Amino acid sequence: MSETLRKIIHIDMDAFYASVEQLDNPVLRGKALAVGGNEHRGVICAASYEARKFGVRSAMSGVVAKRNCPELIFVPPRFERYKEISKQIRNIFLDYTDLVEPLSLDEAYLDVTVNKKGNPSASKIAYEIRCQIFTELGLTASAGISVNKFVAKVASDFNKPNGQKTVVPAELNSFLEELPIRKFYGVGKVTTEKMYQLGIFSGLDLKQKTQPFLEQHFGKSGLFYYDVVRGIHNSEVKSDRLTKSVAAENTFNENLTSEVYMMERLEEISETLSKRLQKNKLSGKSITLKIKYSDFTQQTRSKTLPYFVSDKALLLETVRELLYQERMKNSVRLLGISISNLNNSEKKSVVVQLKFDF
Repeated sequence: MSETLRKIIHIDMDAFYASVEQLDNPVLRGKALAVGGNEHRGVICAASYEARKFGVRSAMSGVVAKRNCPELIFVPPRFERYKEISKQIRNIFLDYTDLVEPLSLDEAYLDVTVNKKGNPSASKIAYEIRCQIFTELGLTASAGISVNKFVAKVASDFNKPNGQKTVVPAELNSFLEELPIRKFYGVGKVTTEKMYQLGIFSGLDLKQKTQPFLEQHFGKSGLFYYDVVRGIHNSEVKSDRLTKSVAAENTFNENLTSEVYMMERLEEISETLSKRLQKNKLSGKSITLKIKYSDFTQQTRSKTLPYFVSDKALLLETVRELLYQERMKNSVRLLGISISNLNNSEKKSVVVQLKFDF
C-alpha cells in the first residue's frame, strides 16, 4: 500500500443526463428514457435506470435500444442545461475543498484531506455533499471514498444509485483482492478477455503475477496493474486539469454518399469547433477527422501542423485535405473533427499530505 495516505472522494451523478430530463419534465419520471438517438438510428448518450433494467445502455444504437425496450422514450440531449447544472454541482464541491478534478459533467474527484469544513471524516463529507446536491438540485449522486483515486472510483459504483461506499486502509487489501478483474477501473472489455485467458479473474489472481509477467503481456499498463492491486496509486487530485483535446461531431439523419455534401457538413462542424476553441482561448496543432460509416465501422485521419490553429478557415483547409486523402469505403453516417496538441501548458499543484483519519 502507498505510504502517502489521502482522503479522496469520487462523486458520480446517477444517470445524469436522463435524471436532468426527468427533473425538468415530470411526465418522464419513472419512465424508461433514452437521451440521444431515436428508434431508427443514432447512438444513445444516456439511459434512465428504468431503461437500464431492459439492458439499454449509453453508446447503444437507438434501434437496438428500442428492440430491447419497446416502451422506451427518446429525448434529444440539452448539453447547455447539463453544463448549467454541472456548474452548480461544482460550486457545492468547492464549498468543501478547492482540490476538485472534474472528469466530465457528471463526475469528479475531491481531495478532502484538508477541507474547508474542518471535518476529519471523508465519509461524512461525501454524505453531506450528496444530501446538498439532492436538496438544492433534486438529483441523486453516488460516492466512493478511499485513500487514492483508483479505489475511490471503483468504490463509487458499488452502491449505485444514491449510495456510497468507503474503503478504509485496513480493508484495502481484501477489497482489491476480492474485486472481479472486470471491475478494475482502466480494464476494458478487450483487456478483461485477455486477463481471463491468462487465468486472472480477480484482484488476488492479478496480485499473484509478477511485474515482469504483467509488463510482458500488457506493456506499460503492466506496471499500473501491478501497483493498483497493491493499493499504490499516487496520482494527485488536480484542480487545474488540462484539456487535452476539443471536438465536435454530427450524426446525420440520412447517410452521406458525396464528398461535396460531406464538406458542407464539415464546414458547419468546423465552425462549431472553432467557436469552442476561441471561447476557451485554445488552439492546437493536431487535427483529426473522424468518419463513421453506415456499417458502423470507424476511421480516423490525422495531420499535425507546424503551427497552432483555431480559425475555422484553417481548420477546414486541413479537414478538406484529410477528407480527400482516400476514397470513402461506404456511405457515411457521422463526421467529427477534433484538435489536440493544444497550446495550454501544464501547471503544477502542491498537495499537503497529513495523517490519515477516516
